[in-house]
This record gives sequence, structure tokens and C-alpha cells, in this order.
Amino acid sequence: MKTIRYRSRGQEVHYLEELLTKLGYKVYVSTFFGRDTHEAVKDFQSKKGLVVDGIVGLKTWSKLIEAERNLVAFNDKFLSEQDVQDFANQFGLELAMVKAVNEIESRGKGFLVDGRPVILFEGHIFWRELEKRGVNPSQYVSQHTKDVLYKKWTRTHYKGGAGEYDRLEKAAGISDLPAFHDAAYSSASWGAFQIMGFHYDYLGYASIDHFVSEMYEHEREHLKAFGKFIEKTSFKGKKLIDWIKEKNWAKFAEGYNGPGYKKNKYDTKLKNAYVKYSNG
Repeated sequence: MKTIRYRSRGQEVHYLEELLTKLGYKVYVSTFFGRDTHEAVKDFQSKKGLVVDGIVGLKTWSKLIEAERNLVAFNDKFLSEQDVQDFANQFGLELAMVKAVNEIESRGKGFLVDGRPVILFEGHIFWRELEKRGVNPSQYVSQHTKDVLYKKWTRTHYKGGAGEYDRLEKAAGISDLPAFHDAAYSSASWGAFQIMGFHYDYLGYASIDHFVSEMYEHEREHLKAFGKFIEKTSFKGKKLIDWIKEKNWAKFAEGYNGPGYKKNKYDTKLKNAYVKYSNG
């Protein structure tokens, strides 16, 4: 495992922060090794009798992984080569296409280290989902709820990692009305491909709880939901899956990611990944 420290960046940092969260530390889960993570690492090192330097090298990684008891269950939920091949066969896609989309459009992995699917809770979607169920959201806005219930999108309240489940449960618990549970769970994106919960009916799931239970099972289910989404969703006259088949990465990226795809160069990344996997 790569040695990382304060101000490091990358997926190793994301994994470290997930581990620390699972172990009870309040750190922001991202790909940046911030001050909060630095202090958490030093505290962990102190408790484990290690040199307290904030540097996560072999010894600290070993102690962290030793402390994490649920890694086996977590690792059993990863996509396999066969899963990706089966998906390609089912939808008539080249394997390289599927691998490119999986690399660029997924979050890298679909589960937290505690075995729960990755989510991101959106308070502005929660507002809309309550309205769809006949609830006036403004009646429930307070100092206590303002981080989970708001009318316009903002990233201010994101916590990342397991912290998003705290926000989800807080939203669902605002009222005992069933509408709050359904609206809250419909207002998070789920799994590796960030499929919004409110799509559950559109994608053929019996209920939001049915959709969520599938997302808990395996990254294979995340890929399955993604397949349903790109097969059913149209953009500029064609299904998203057809834009993939035509290798029109710009149209697919715009349809899947929105107009911000250019800024993030998703089309270029998809094309480059496809070329990479096509060449072996």
C-alpha cells in the first residue's frame, strides 16, 4: 500500500478516510489528506503504540486493516471480469466499451468499508420528492433540518462516506409520515454508478425499498441498474446506450453527466479509456 501523508491526494486517501470513519473518526471522506485526517491518524497511531507522525506507511496500514473487521464481506461485493463480460453480452456492447464506462462513470467502488453502498444525499431533491408526495417542505425547515432539507442545490452540507447515511437517516426521521422515508431514500444517489433513488419505478423496481435492498447486494446490481438506465433513457433522439455503441462519447457524457461534462472532460476520458481497453 502506498505511503501517504498530510496533503497527499488519490484513492489511497479515500480508502484511508473510509477506514478511519468506520473506526469512529469524524473525517471528511474525499481524495485529499486534510488536517482532520492528519489528526485522526496521529490519534490512531498513539492508541496503537506506533510512532506518532501522521504518516500512513506499512505499519500504520497494517494496524488499520487489522482493526477493520468487515473487509471480507466488503471485498465479496466487487465486480468481476465475468460480470462485466456478461453485461457486454447482454447489451451488445464491446467489452472495451463497458470497461471504459465502468472506469470513468463509476466512483471506483460501490461500497463503503462497512459493506453499505456508497450514497450521496441531496437535500434539494428531498424537497422535490416531498412535494411530489403532497407534503409542503417549508413547514419542516428548521435549524435542525436545514442541512438535509433545502430548495436549491448546494454542496455545503455534504459529509461524504458514512456521513451521508447520517444525513439520510436524519431526513427520513423528520416525521413519522411514510412519505418522509420514501422521499429521503429516493433523494440519494446509490452505488458505483450514482443512480438516483427516485428512478426506482422508471427502472422497474417495485418500490424504493426494493431498489435500495438490491443496491446493498453487490456491485453487479449497481451495474444492472446502470444498464436499465442507459437502455431506457433518451438524449437528443437516441438512447444513451446507442451513443455508447456509436462511440459518440460526447453525446453519451452530456446525456449521462449533464452539460458540465466538458469541464470535467468526461468525453475525452471515456474515449481514452476505450482505446486503452481496445488495445488490450
